[in-house]
Amino acid sequence: MKADEIEEAVAWRRDLHRHPELAFEEHRTADFVARMLASFGLKVSTGLAGTGVVGTLTRGSSARSIGIRADMDALPIEELGAAPYKSLHPGKMHACGHDGHVTMLLAAARACAESGQFDGTVHFIFQPAEESEGGGWRMVEDGLFKSFPCDAVYGLHNWPSLPVGSCVARDTAMMAALGIFEIVIEGRGSHGAMPHEGVDPIVAACELGASLQTVVSRNVSPLEPAVVSITQIHAGDAWNVIPASCTLRGTTRWFDNAVGDLIETRLMALANSVADGFGCKATIRYERRYPPTINDPVEAAFIRSVASAQDGIRVEDVAPSMAAEDFSFMLEARPGCYLWLGSGRTGSDPGLHSPYFDFNDEIIPLGVDLWRSVVETKLAVA
Repeated sequence: MKADEIEEAVAWRRDLHRHPELAFEEHRTADFVARMLASFGLKVSTGLAGTGVVGTLTRGSSARSIGIRADMDALPIEELGAAPYKSLHPGKMHACGHDGHVTMLLAAARACAESGQFDGTVHFIFQPAEESEGGGWRMVEDGLFKSFPCDAVYGLHNWPSLPVGSCVARDTAMMAALGIFEIVIEGRGSHGAMPHEGVDPIVAACELGASLQTVVSRNVSPLEPAVVSITQIHAGDAWNVIPASCTLRGTTRWFDNAVGDLIETRLMALANSVADGFGCKATIRYERRYPPTINDPVEAAFIRSVASAQDGIRVEDVAPSMAAEDFSFMLEARPGCYLWLGSGRTGSDPGLHSPYFDFNDEIIPLGVDLWRSVVETKLAVA
């Protein structure tokens, strides 16, 4: 990228950062993306999964086609950093770098439109609602690959735990499956000074919280990755009242489907038995949100080959992450590869989903050049 192109792309990214939008609310972002794609000369389609945008670019006569995806949504987090371009919307921020993902893919679309050094079709896919709400699934269900056929599909995430320029594209598992749960324990409220007159759901919830940790430590093989984390406990409003109910919420993660089945079965059994043991009743909501993100080995090898030839990028191999990603739905529908591009800073380097996180603009030209190389290599002119 030229210096003026980098400067312009950074300005796009920081404008997007100022205006974060949550899942399926990405109207301003989608409008910006659609306008920019149209200005580059791409055919633009909107409305897939509500706020999704696809820009299509064809060169030559080949029937080959690929897709490249960027996620657009922000998180419901109050930004605490001091950047001059920090979020203008209280309680919302780009704490995962999707503003940078959008920027890199937009700049790559422009570069491909200007160079034209490929033979085939590229669909630049801008997806809503990656953060737990399944926008990737919605796009596939709404006919993404029927309307925009792709021989292969690729996605990228900035990765602050890796130094700038590191690239990871594993042959198989990249990220874990995602489940969520909500357990409502119903007891009988009473005065805090007279606990014997009620049935305390908080005591039952505390016992259950400890018991759920045995699902991984005593039921799942130590050789299988798995996580059960309680992330919320809600109960009561007064100092001197034992409430009638207590709610626990959390997340589960796994790679192997048999482990996922085991986690769900044991979680439900423990919730019911512990609640019953304390004279309470448990109402359980359990949802499997995302499957594991599994790369196609051939496409992963292709990405590593392209990345290793790129100036400023080093291919590395690290362990998969227990975080989840709804690009997994696209990989279930089409062969492809999900990769991480290192974005770590020296010194203070807040991680993904931190209220102090800020996408590292230094990797914008690396990401843009990588996407352009993927297009020009995969769809090489014969």
